[in-house]
Amino acid sequence: MTQELWSAVDHYIDDELGLTDPVLEAALASNAEGGLPAIDVTAAQGKLLYMLAMLAGARRILEIGTLGGYSTIWMGRALPPNGKLITLEFDPKHAAVAKSNIEGAGLSEIVDVRVGAALDSLPLIEAEKGGPFDLFFIDADKVNNPNYFEWAVRLSRPGSIIIVDNVVREGGLADATSEDAAIRASRKVAELLGSDPRVDGTVIQTVGTKGYDGFAIAMVV
Repeated sequence: MTQELWSAVDHYIDDELGLTDPVLEAALASNAEGGLPAIDVTAAQGKLLYMLAMLAGARRILEIGTLGGYSTIWMGRALPPNGKLITLEFDPKHAAVAKSNIEGAGLSEIVDVRVGAALDSLPLIEAEKGGPFDLFFIDADKVNNPNYFEWAVRLSRPGSIIIVDNVVREGGLADATSEDAAIRASRKVAELLGSDPRVDGTVIQTVGTKGYDGFAIAMVV
C-alpha cells in the first residue's frame, strides 16, 4: 500500500463522483497563487462535510480554521438561504484569500469570516449569543484542539455534530510516550471522546492524497 495508490483512488473518486467544479477548483488555484499551504481537505472529505451538514439539518455552522475557505464553501453550500456559517481564521492573509473565494462561490451573505485568535473570538461569539451551532469543523492549530473541542460542546445543542480533523497524526495517536504537542493534543481529544458524558463519538483513520491521518467525530447528547 503506497501513497501513489492512495492518491490514485482519491483521484478516481473525485472524477467518478464529479466532486470537483469550477468554483472549487478556482478556490484551490487562488489558495496556491496566494501562497497558502496545500493542506485543505480533499474533495471527498469536503463532500463528507457537506453531507454531514445536510444530515444534521444544519442552519448554523462554526468552523475553526478557515485557511482559504475551501472547506467553508463545501459546508456553506449545505446551508439554507437564511443559514449562517461563522469561520475563524488567525492569519489575515489567509482570511483575505478566503473572503475572495467565498465571494466567488456566492456565499458572502451566509459566511462570516472573523480574523484573530480563535480562543479570543469564541468568548465573543458566546457573548453575542451566536449559538447554538448544529455543526462544528475544527481544523486549526492542533495543540489547541482540546480547547476548541470544549468550546464546541459549550456552544452546541443536543444532536450537534463536532468534527476534529487531523487527529491520527500518521499513527502518532497511539504513541503514549510522544512529546509532540500536536499528538498529545490529539490524545486528549480522544480521552474526552471516551470520558465526557456530554458527547458520544469515534475516531476514523483515513488515507488519500493527504497521506495517512484521520478525524474525530462526536455527537452532543
